[in-house]
Amino acid sequence: MQQRSPHVSRRARAGRPAAAGAVAVLVLAAGAPAASSAPSPSPSASPSSAPAAGAAPAAGAGAGAGAAQDAAAVVGGERLGRPAVQVAPRTGAPELPATLTGRSWLIADAATGEVLAARNAHLPLPPASTLKMLFADTVLPKFDRTLEHRVAPAELAALGAGSSLVGIKENLPYRVEDLWRGVFLASGNDAVHVLSHMNGGLARTVAQMQERATALQARDTRVVSPEGYDQDGQVSSAYDLTLFARAGLRNPDFRGYCATRTARFPGAVDKTTGQRSAFDIANTDRLLGKYPGLIGVKNGYTTNAGATFTGAAERDGRTLLVTVMHPEQQAKVYDEAAALLDWGFAAAGKVEPVGRLVEEETAPGESAAPATEAPATGVLPHAIQQADHALGPAGWTALAFGTALALWAAGRLRTRRRPHPATPVLPGGIPIPPRPDYAPHIAHSVPTGTAPAASARRSATAVGGATAVGGTTRRRLTRRARSLARSTRARLAATTTPRRGRRS
Repeated sequence: MQQRSPHVSRRARAGRPAAAGAVAVLVLAAGAPAASSAPSPSPSASPSSAPAAGAAPAAGAGAGAGAAQDAAAVVGGERLGRPAVQVAPRTGAPELPATLTGRSWLIADAATGEVLAARNAHLPLPPASTLKMLFADTVLPKFDRTLEHRVAPAELAALGAGSSLVGIKENLPYRVEDLWRGVFLASGNDAVHVLSHMNGGLARTVAQMQERATALQARDTRVVSPEGYDQDGQVSSAYDLTLFARAGLRNPDFRGYCATRTARFPGAVDKTTGQRSAFDIANTDRLLGKYPGLIGVKNGYTTNAGATFTGAAERDGRTLLVTVMHPEQQAKVYDEAAALLDWGFAAAGKVEPVGRLVEEETAPGESAAPATEAPATGVLPHAIQQADHALGPAGWTALAFGTALALWAAGRLRTRRRPHPATPVLPGGIPIPPRPDYAPHIAHSVPTGTAPAASARRSATAVGGATAVGGTTRRRLTRRARSLARSTRARLAATTTPRRGRRS
């Protein structure tokens, strides 16, 4: 019998399997009989228990999923492909819990990725709503949490019979953050479908989730529906679910949603008052708020999949991830996850890792290039200096004209901002002609102590000094700008270098 979760606002009763689930953080699959805690003589030959009966994939695990990965290419290490319990205790290590019944489980260190112990880590099994971790890791970064979306009736169609629902109403607006609370707290398949349609549709979202699983090296996972509803061929594993939780928890929004215990969710509009109501939703993760240091992540249940749970907990600066899948009884999934977490914290530094959580694969050339610094004032960017082969004469003319015009304008502005000196005169009262070429040569003819001559010579200096434009004067730049405007097809050498007095 499928259980009815108290937080679900409405859940259809039907003969088909019902997908239900709630939020947790990183818990792997449920355990099997524990191995002996005696030290292993070598990492490759640790004590292990005999495989539990019925270790074959559950019904619904399609042929496309196959069995556990071949030992020659097991992701995370060869020992994780074995069916028996894998643990490598050192002297003084605590014994694994003796009450583990899960067909598959795993416990690992979130920071280092070291797998402390596991059983059937790569066994493909129906994931139920724990697959929503992959959905969130794929879609959550795409939408701003404050964005409002009006739900169309078509977005709530095609929900499977018995689906867990948060209670979304059609033709009403919802903020993205409310939809994600519906996903994490109430395991709402209706919220998943709305977000999937916002993302371009169910088929596109499923394809992106499969691509994301591939990037995370979650090779046991086959995605058929975005919410984890029972579908032929839809499977995952304790190892893959732990990868999804570890990746998701690196997103602060993911971490915040899965750790939320209660929230207010928008309801329907009152036809009498016109006011919109709201109701409380609660996280169905039964360890959240009860197990010390539990961060959250995701739980799930369907008739076909049984109970699944992935969670994360922090203690003394150390974060552990645990996944338990398909224990003998649904309620045991939380007890066995808590027992594995207790063991993992007690076994810190007392066991050798039996495998490792791999990192996300990065496509060639995907790493971002370092940011390019802005060029210093008065210096052309390196790309422009090296682009002679790319720019024709007209392009270089336009570039040179623009540079000269900008320098001329800056010089004009600089001149306007300071008082103009009196016009210098030669002995006998003859004024000096206003040609900048004269100033350097006749300054010595001005009587000693005549300040206007020095001021005039300084005011004629090009903006930025002699180093900025090769020692040319401001008025020479003015003449050049005008010349360039009349002849846009001038040669590059004539437009970018001074006519005389060129400096290196």
